[in-house]
Amino acid sequence: MKLVSFEYRGAASFGVVDGDSLVDLAPIAGEVGGTLKAALAKESLPAIAQWVAGAKERIALTDVRLLPVVPDPEKILCVGINYLSHVKETGREIPTFPMIFTRWADSQTAHGGLIVRPSASEKLDFEGELAIVIGKTARHVRREDAAQYVAGYSCYNDGSVRDWQKHTIQFIPGKNFPSTGGFGPWLVTPDEVGDPSKLTLVTRLNGVAVQEAKTDDLIFDVGQLIEYCSTFTELRPGDVIITGTTGGVGAFRSPPLWMKAGDVVEVEISRIGTLRNVVVDEAR
Repeated sequence: MKLVSFEYRGAASFGVVDGDSLVDLAPIAGEVGGTLKAALAKESLPAIAQWVAGAKERIALTDVRLLPVVPDPEKILCVGINYLSHVKETGREIPTFPMIFTRWADSQTAHGGLIVRPSASEKLDFEGELAIVIGKTARHVRREDAAQYVAGYSCYNDGSVRDWQKHTIQFIPGKNFPSTGGFGPWLVTPDEVGDPSKLTLVTRLNGVAVQEAKTDDLIFDVGQLIEYCSTFTELRPGDVIITGTTGGVGAFRSPPLWMKAGDVVEVEISRIGTLRNVVVDEAR
C-alpha cells in the first residue's frame, strides 16, 4: 500500500493511494484511527487494506493538498555521514557509530509544497535521503529483528542551511529552519519496497541529476539504525529515521551549488516514488 496524509476541503485526513486517486479513510477513522500515526499505533494496516479493497469512492490526487507523510511525528532522527560516497567527499573518517541529530515536525514540508530558503542564509543545500517510518513501539531491538518494526519507507530531502549547521559541532540549527525538509509523497509498505538495501536514489535540481547512489552504499543499514536508535530511545509508531545522504551535495562542489528561489528539487527512490518541491525565498 501507499499511504498519504492530506487535506481535502479544509479537513485533514489520511488515505490509500490508488493510481491517480486515493481512498479517504475518514469514514473508518473511529475504527482505524484518524491520522496515519494513530493508525500505526493501533496496528490498523491490515484492517485498512481489507476495507480499501471494497471501497468504491475515490478522490483525485489533484484535488487534495498533500501533507508531510507523518505530519506530527514524535521523533525525527536524522543520520549524518552514512554513505561511503559522502564520507569520501567530506574527507572524514568512516564513523564507528551512527551520527544522530534531530529535526522537528514544523521544519517539514510535503510533496508539492514549498521549500523555503531562509532570509538568514543563502547556503541552502539539498540532501536526498531514504526515510524509515516506524510501525510499532521499539526498544532494544536487534538488527535481525528490525524489519518487523518498519511501517514503510518514503523519500526525504533533508534541506540544510550549511552556515548555520557549521556554527558549532552541533548540527541542529542548520537542520530546523521552517519548511526546509521535504517529506513525501507517501509511505510505501515494506511488501512493495522489498529489500531496502537494493534501492536507487537520485536527486535532481532543475531536471539535472546532482546525486545518485545505491542504498547498499549505506554504512549503517536500516537494521543497524533501528537497533542503535532503539537502544538510546524508545521508538514509537510514526517516528521517522532519515538514513543519510549520498555524495554530490552542493556544499562540496566547486563552486558550491546552493538552492535558490524558483529551483525545482526532486528526490526519486526506486519502488517508492518521487518527492518534488519548489524553492522560494522567505517572506521578509
